[in-house]
Amino acid sequence: MNKKTSFVALAAVALLVAVGAGAWWLGMQQGMGHTTGTPQSVAATTASDDPSLWTIPQGEDATRRHIRESLKAGDVDPVTGRRILNYHDPMVPGKNFEAPAKSPFMDMMLVPRYAGSDAADASSVTVSPRIQQNLGLRTAPVVEGSLVSEVTAVGNVAWNERERVELSSRAMGFVEKLHVKAALDRVAAGAPLAELYVPDWVAAQEEYLALARLSGEGTDALKDAARQRMRQAGMTPAHIQRVVSSGVVQPRFTLTAPIAGIVSELMVREGATVMPGMTLMRLQGTRTVWAEGAVPESQAALLQPGARVRTTSPGAPGQTFEGQVQALLPEVDAVTRTIRARVELANPQGRLVPGMLVSMRLDRPKAAATLLVPSDAVIHTGRRSVVMVAEDGGRFRPVQVTAGLEVGGQTEISAGLQMGQRVVLSGQFLIDSEASLRGLEARLNQEPAPTAQRYTTDAVIDALSGDTVTLTHPPIAALKWPQMQMDFKLPPRAQQPRDLAAGDRLQIEFEMQDGDVPRITSLQRVAPEPRQ
Repeated sequence: MNKKTSFVALAAVALLVAVGAGAWWLGMQQGMGHTTGTPQSVAATTASDDPSLWTIPQGEDATRRHIRESLKAGDVDPVTGRRILNYHDPMVPGKNFEAPAKSPFMDMMLVPRYAGSDAADASSVTVSPRIQQNLGLRTAPVVEGSLVSEVTAVGNVAWNERERVELSSRAMGFVEKLHVKAALDRVAAGAPLAELYVPDWVAAQEEYLALARLSGEGTDALKDAARQRMRQAGMTPAHIQRVVSSGVVQPRFTLTAPIAGIVSELMVREGATVMPGMTLMRLQGTRTVWAEGAVPESQAALLQPGARVRTTSPGAPGQTFEGQVQALLPEVDAVTRTIRARVELANPQGRLVPGMLVSMRLDRPKAAATLLVPSDAVIHTGRRSVVMVAEDGGRFRPVQVTAGLEVGGQTEISAGLQMGQRVVLSGQFLIDSEASLRGLEARLNQEPAPTAQRYTTDAVIDALSGDTVTLTHPPIAALKWPQMQMDFKLPPRAQQPRDLAAGDRLQIEFEMQDGDVPRITSLQRVAPEPRQ
């Protein structure tokens, strides 16, 4: 092979390598989606992913494109009529910029985030299906129902003070015999308690018996007066009847128990002298007892007098005592923050005695149906209660709710949710943290929403279509708009001049609309300029 042939071969090999490298480079650029064209080509590839991205219409003139590229955060986009919050890279949403430029992270242009767009909602977080699976996110529906609950409390047994009877002396006398010897002795209804000798009754009885032996006109009135004096002396109707029927003086009086129960207090002994009004003993009925339980003040509102109560006690194993709430005592313990619920319990066998410990289950009145969510879905921060609502497209939005009673893993929600929504059960703390960070970032970057500001300009009608008019207007310095042709929304027909037509000169006042073309608030015809 001569030198000329070798040179031709080497040149051919070099050409093939260059062609292959060029083909490989073009393939890589297309495979990676690499673009080096104008901003509208970048927007066209991503607009379907995020509706808030900046899209430049095809065929837009160079003037309008230049205007959009010169806008910055806080300006109003003349095409969409929406205020720009900031610019961002969709692949790195946490970084915001004040003006359009090429992204420092990806080979693409920054896109605007508009006020009122879904992307500007700092309280909404998007999680891809893969991340949801990795986090183990689970959701549950918001359902309607009512919680059947009961309030539990621990209390002590006390005597029912409404069944307490006090026995006192009706006249001066002497205690001759006691049938009960000590306090807490049990007695039956009608059982004798003590025998008293009352000298003051003797004279009254003898007077009556003497009159009873008389007969004649006017003796009946005297007998009635004698009976009245025996009653005034303190004799009971039964004792008076015994004197009348027997015709014998009855100076001794037997004190009997008016109810069944126990002698809670005994103040006299045999041989003691008693005076009128002196307390001899106190009887306590045992048919019912009180149980006073400490109920947390947060649950006291769930109870009301008359609610059923079931009580058990270690002192009476295997036995359940039924009763009802008698009253919620108007006093709160400042240390334990509890309210005492007084419960009246049936005690037919006398098993319950004061001081005995009882466990009470108080039925809560049936509540009206309300919305229910699993308790795991509610995040309590101390100042608010939040749930993460799952929305379409893998978006999650924190919603502040008003939480109520929690029973059996379910929590009542009185405000903030609607039936059929789905709430996050696991991983909601991570989503809430991300939403809080984005919310803080939005508050720092977002300017206060401006009030509806109106602008005035002259314009010429180019075309009319329904309630929209196409106008050509001069530069508007307040909006940094050059002279251009654009659409406006007409005011109601009653506020329009009659017979508007293309070529009419107008003076208009308009305001911007979020997500729509500017709206004309007032307009009037202007006389055409005089010809030179």
